[in-house]
Amino acid sequence: MPHSVSAKKRVRQNEKRRLRNKAKKTRLKTETKKHLQALEEKKFDAAAKQLDLLYKLYDKAAKTKVLHPNKAARLKSQCARKLNAARAAGAGAAK
Repeated sequence: MPHSVSAKKRVRQNEKRRLRNKAKKTRLKTETKKHLQALEEKKFDAAAKQLDLLYKLYDKAAKTKVLHPNKAARLKSQCARKLNAARAAGAGAAK
């Protein structure tokens, strides 16, 4: 356990930050699942709107160091590729 006043304060700050970061990561996972669910149901408009929200959330997470910027970019790219592939498959099936 910390002995000095400043060390005790750091413990309090770290706990607050840990919970804040955990909430942001949980939100990212939830919104990503919603995006994938919309793709499975072939709701491309809803998935595109969800993708816009995901871009915003991933950028904010990278900006506040919750995620590494490269990881945020990679995840954004993966979501966009899945949407484009699903649209192409949907268009191919409609022909």
